[in-house]
Amino acid sequence: MKRLASLLLCLCVAPTWAGEVTGTPKLDIGRGGQCVEDTQWMRKNHMHMLKHQRDEALRKGIRDEKISLKNCIECHASMKDDSVIARADSFCVGCHKYEAVKLDCFECHSGKRKSAWLQQRDAK
Repeated sequence: MKRLASLLLCLCVAPTWAGEVTGTPKLDIGRGGQCVEDTQWMRKNHMHMLKHQRDEALRKGIRDEKISLKNCIECHASMKDDSVIARADSFCVGCHKYEAVKLDCFECHSGKRKSAWLQQRDAK
């Protein structure tokens, strides 16, 4: 009887789960364009690349602008608000929320495009 109840529960709940998972989130990718690696590689490895770059910069003083967080923000910040974290569909927030992964880069780093921040500062 327990097995039958479990089977019925699975049959009733499974369609609900399937309806919730509808593919990848719709993100505001900013300027986008040609990334330093292909999309699938970046989805899987960007955090390792950024951590490695962070360690190289902090411990050895080696800064590679090509794979820096600043460079990512310059390309992927929204054209609406110059940020990768301002809205639910912002590039970083949207993906991290979808994957249920904590986004802690911006506890220390700015999520705004530096060029936009400089323009705002100079306009004052």
